[in-house]
Amino acid sequence: MFGYISPDTPYLFKKDETLYKAMYCGLCKSIGKGCGQCARTALTYDMAFVSAIVHNIRGEDVKIEKQRCVAHFIRRRPMALPDGLTVILGCANTALAYYKLCDDKRDGEKRAVLRHFYRRGFKKAKKLHPKIAEIIERQTDLQAALERQNCAIIDEACEPTAQMMAELSRYVLGEFATPATDRLFYSVGKWIYMADALDDFEKDVKKGRYNVLLNAFGQPEREKMLNEHGEEIKFVFNSIFAGMREGLYGIDFKFNHDLTDNIILRGIPLKSRQIFYGKCGKKGVHDEQKES
Repeated sequence: MFGYISPDTPYLFKKDETLYKAMYCGLCKSIGKGCGQCARTALTYDMAFVSAIVHNIRGEDVKIEKQRCVAHFIRRRPMALPDGLTVILGCANTALAYYKLCDDKRDGEKRAVLRHFYRRGFKKAKKLHPKIAEIIERQTDLQAALERQNCAIIDEACEPTAQMMAELSRYVLGEFATPATDRLFYSVGKWIYMADALDDFEKDVKKGRYNVLLNAFGQPEREKMLNEHGEEIKFVFNSIFAGMREGLYGIDFKFNHDLTDNIILRGIPLKSRQIFYGKCGKKGVHDEQKES
């Protein structure tokens, strides 16, 4: 995942903020349990959102206890205890991080060397849940093929990431997966791809890397591209938001869903506006830990 998904904090209830952070800490511990300690450094709040929503859809409540950890060893804080779902999601997070770094290697990024740091954790994740690795590898290869072809069609370029999220959701949700959950996670995947393309536009142009917005509109200057084609880009994002809302309203939640409603209906549109107007940067795990 890319670290874009976040709530609209001023409109987030305190109970939901506590739950969100507890889910994050629980996932961190689950990654350590399933994939090893090194893999924990790849965690973002994106997967905490996924954890919150899939627990709710499956009707599996989390048990929260105050504990210490390496990052927060002075003061105990609420943490969701690891369970079967968080171990699965921890494997997905580790595999996503590993394949993202493999993609960075293809792009000639220096940080790609970090893939060796996650290789052992990835092997553990693949052994525990080979289907997860198969889904991510297949869709990542399709994404790379489209980029090699210099795909200039936005919907086509977004498709592998969108399908990957839908397929992963079906695997994790099992019998609780529905067309509505498919629609929601498909739209979330498409949004992640578009958010990353817009956020990294200038960097991609400077380094001569593929970016679907550059190929689609042929304008290498971000400001001019947005002035000339901003309404088209907003239309794409608004279509994605409509897909999210349609999926969200068709889901049978078992518990209160104020947290995930806030993220989907307020947080994601807010982050989109921040990216569009150049007021957003991806947050890494260390930044998130400082806020928690």
